[in-house]
Amino acid sequence: MTKNQLRSIYKKKRLEISETEKLKLDDLLLIQFQSFDFTGIQLLLSYWPMENHSEPNVVLMARYLRLMLPEMQIAYPQIHASDYSMQAILTDEETEFKTNNWGITEPIGTNVISNDRLDLILIPLLAFDERGNRVGFGKGYYDRYLASCKPETIKMGFSYFEAVPQITDTNQFDVPLNYCITPQHIYEF
Repeated sequence: MTKNQLRSIYKKKRLEISETEKLKLDDLLLIQFQSFDFTGIQLLLSYWPMENHSEPNVVLMARYLRLMLPEMQIAYPQIHASDYSMQAILTDEETEFKTNNWGITEPIGTNVISNDRLDLILIPLLAFDERGNRVGFGKGYYDRYLASCKPETIKMGFSYFEAVPQITDTNQFDVPLNYCITPQHIYEF
């Protein structure tokens, strides 16, 4: 299937999940996530899930890492629609956030972190395939950003659904995941 076909199908499928089922699925994702060895992770790029898109609650994963790795720093993306770019902003307990016009919650701040310093990036997605390719929301912010990260940066996605066999219209600019976690499986690519 193509990215557009998958985007349409999985947007709808996610919205059909009840709040009760979503809480259960988020707990199962967290249990899977907890099986990783996060030794050496010093800087995490996470994101705030968009509620209107029923995204997995990756805040649970960031909080778990904060508990396990108290010295770890967390950054969140800031989107620049004018040139389809994004940057990582280092955050702390004092950081304020705002929700932009697309429903993306971003940090208010200017403490930009170079993407070659990131150890782990939690990446939003709608669907993914058995090769680690993902379907996002179609603007390419993450692919452009990930292309300039250091090769050893761990790229991890979360999905309520299992992998599709193949996304048929991937291209050389798509940056695959290293891992994708579902409630039932951990995919390694």
